[in-house]
Amino acid sequence: MCRLYGFLATEPTQLDCSLVEAQNALFVQSDRDRRGIRNPDGWGIAEWVSGIPYVTKNTHPAFADRRFLDAAATTYSHAVIAHVRAATVGKVALENSHPFDNGTWAFAHNGTIENIEHVATHLDTGTYGPPQGDTDSELVFRWILNRMNRFGLDPDKPAGGLEPVLDLIEDSIQDLIRISLTAGAEEIPKLNFVISDGRHLVASRWGNSLYWVFRKGISDCAFCGSSHCPSASEGYRAAAVASEPITEEDWIEVPEGTLLGIDSDITTQTRRLVSWPTATVDH
Repeated sequence: MCRLYGFLATEPTQLDCSLVEAQNALFVQSDRDRRGIRNPDGWGIAEWVSGIPYVTKNTHPAFADRRFLDAAATTYSHAVIAHVRAATVGKVALENSHPFDNGTWAFAHNGTIENIEHVATHLDTGTYGPPQGDTDSELVFRWILNRMNRFGLDPDKPAGGLEPVLDLIEDSIQDLIRISLTAGAEEIPKLNFVISDGRHLVASRWGNSLYWVFRKGISDCAFCGSSHCPSASEGYRAAAVASEPITEEDWIEVPEGTLLGIDSDITTQTRRLVSWPTATVDH
């Protein structure tokens, strides 16, 4: 059921260790994650270049794809979203590999929405549909894009602050749960999202595991011992979020039913989601 990774920093950072080399890099998780599950059905990396997400993706297993190694080796950005897929809804196809992007925004999902054919009839994608592929995840992203203006957000431009992005994702998760139950789903949907406009990042934990780590100041990589941001000043700050801890740093578990928001200066805040029964957690 997929593994995801999000990163935001005050300065561009090289991320080959997090994606390939570290003890539990995304490359490792594609072959076998900590649940003992393989995530072989495609991969994608979004990095922001001049304010726009540049997305590289493929349908091959990341652990067996030279292109993943090459893409990871050249990933150098202040904002990144990456994903390895275990297909549940939608065939293995390039258009179904995450992340999905539009304007300045990119999005990835770890989870499944049951009864999606009925749920889809309640999701208005407006001018941002129809989806190119047949996943529940891309459909939800396009639905989220279409409802951004309710929260003062522009699907083609970065947000003016973190709060409206948190509001958007909180409201979207609550609506998706309500719609799913109304449509007859037997299980609460699993809705671990990570979304970013290159300046802000919001991740949700709803039904699957999620961890985060904060880094401050000039420091060497916890895995390889070298600097991934040679130009970093003492004011350097970064935060990463992932389905599983990537390195042997002190990753913090995000509580179930929680949003984690990261601002452009790498200040963080959490928000509890309320009023619905929680999903059965898949670690």
